[in-house]
Amino acid sequence: MNNMNKWRHIFKLDPAKSISDEDLMEICTSDTDAIMIGGTDHVTEENVARLMHKVKCYSLPIILEISNLESVVPGFDLYFIPTVLNSRDVKYHNGLLLEALKSYGAFIDFNEVVFEGYVILNPDCKVAKLTQANTEIDDEDIEAYAQMINDMYQLPVMYIEYSGIYGDANLVKAAADMLTETQLFYGGGISNYEEAQRMASIADTIIVGNIIYEDINKALKTVKVKETH
Repeated sequence: MNNMNKWRHIFKLDPAKSISDEDLMEICTSDTDAIMIGGTDHVTEENVARLMHKVKCYSLPIILEISNLESVVPGFDLYFIPTVLNSRDVKYHNGLLLEALKSYGAFIDFNEVVFEGYVILNPDCKVAKLTQANTEIDDEDIEAYAQMINDMYQLPVMYIEYSGIYGDANLVKAAADMLTETQLFYGGGISNYEEAQRMASIADTIIVGNIIYEDINKALKTVKVKETH
């Protein structure tokens, strides 16, 4: 699985957002461990395929995080499938997965599929509203979700997603302390090296996204967290 458990840093690109070829080259040659493609709005087969083909020019793993079945295209190294555990809508627990298996189950190479136990914690972000996520979560809740993911579901990844704001490091650490087998991903609001370093000292892997489109130089500096581990 491309040594995924050794990944410390991932850049996440939104296929619905514009990025210059020069900035894309900087991102893909930055020593990040992988490129993830995914988003919430306006994710289509066309824009996913276009971005994938550009990234494939570079020699690093490329992941599609699936947000809808219509945008799934072949050619990725891995396919990440989120199950949003704090969603109030069963569609985002397993409903999309059920539909995918009904349509494509016979063709799926499960060696290329990674199931992510998602916990979304920013109530104002688009994905929280879309999935009707219950974001009123304390330490006991996050510890229970971590146990659910690690010990009961035995999922390879727990993804704590703040999507647009920088998260509560103490809450992230509460989850990290419960995980023994599951890899902890953190994403949300990382806008400089210091923020990246703080979360990288807690989570196994950090996901850096929005700052790419706001300040490419600050985004590139976040990769330096790999040098301290």
